[in-house]
Amino acid sequence: MYRIFASIALSCLTVACAAPSTRIATGLERYGLDAERSTCIGQRLERNLSLGQLQQLGKAAAAYRRDDSDPTRLTMSDLIRVAGEIKDPRVALEVGKAAAGCGVAP
Repeated sequence: MYRIFASIALSCLTVACAAPSTRIATGLERYGLDAERSTCIGQRLERNLSLGQLQQLGKAAAAYRRDDSDPTRLTMSDLIRVAGEIKDPRVALEVGKAAAGCGVAP
């Protein structure tokens, strides 16, 4: 029983300890963006958005294509569109700036 609990606790700590930029980059890579640009965008968003703003963006992006025929594909245009639907205009501004600064065309 102790081993199971320790394993679950270790897994939770590993995920929880990952920097927001790492989680963003991993998510963008899953959506098809290359590692270099994903890391660049993740670092910029972590630097310029609060944790709450990042959480809003993550939830909105996850919900955006849930019913789509290919929910694993989210383009940069999609992400900018999702960011624009969040009530905080800074989120859309920073996503657009990160995309442009990292050489990702929407």
